[in-house]
Amino acid sequence: MPRLEGRACIVTGAARGIGRAIAEAFGAEGATVVAVDRDEPAGQTMAAETGCRFLALDVASEADWERLAAEFPACDVVVNNAGITGLETSGPQDPEHATLEAWRAVHAVNLDGTFLGCRYAIGAMKAKGEGSIINISSRSGLIGVPGAAAYASSKAGVRNHTKSVALYCAQQGWAIRCNSIHPGAILTPMWEPMLGSGPDRAERMAALVADTPLRRFGRPEEVAALAVLLASDEATYLTGAELSLDGGLLAGSAAAPGAR
Repeated sequence: MPRLEGRACIVTGAARGIGRAIAEAFGAEGATVVAVDRDEPAGQTMAAETGCRFLALDVASEADWERLAAEFPACDVVVNNAGITGLETSGPQDPEHATLEAWRAVHAVNLDGTFLGCRYAIGAMKAKGEGSIINISSRSGLIGVPGAAAYASSKAGVRNHTKSVALYCAQQGWAIRCNSIHPGAILTPMWEPMLGSGPDRAERMAALVADTPLRRFGRPEEVAALAVLLASDEATYLTGAELSLDGGLLAGSAAAPGAR
């Protein structure tokens, strides 16, 4: 039997990248998937290509989450994946030059969006008394990132809030689990501007993962595989955990293999 047979799953930021890979993996495991994203055209295309149901939703909007709750009052799995770096639309994000407006914009999506998603999930799961909440944080939530201070701060907040949600649900006597995944360099469309399509693309890719022990980018499908595990009955004793998926980078730079 597929591992998620009969389960209703919500995946945010599902139009592309990691979110889309998770939505596709859940569907392949028998789940009914509602993919949400604020990019409606891309979301509609994704839904047509994968068979998921799509709903336009801005994770930073409380009204949008209330609309989702009215339409889907119960679910089994929620993946809070939607996120932005802030570098897409603003200037420097270092602690000296980041503007308060840019700082708040990143936290509104990454941290407020996760808070609202967790709150929705608790309300949608508590009647049944069980479920799985999966928050996509980042390796950047475990270390400092001088050039992306707002992003790192927001992802650290996601890591901590995950633990608070896990403990709260356990205190209520619910088998509602909450865990965070911390991906490193995963090859998604976000990286394309840095990689380009020229003859030096392979060289650029190698340079960006030179410090990673496994010496390569991760794939969205690898993050999705971990999300499937956390959503399944194979992980029913796992809650409040943070799972790094970074090719060994956080294990320590001394672990990197020698040049070949």
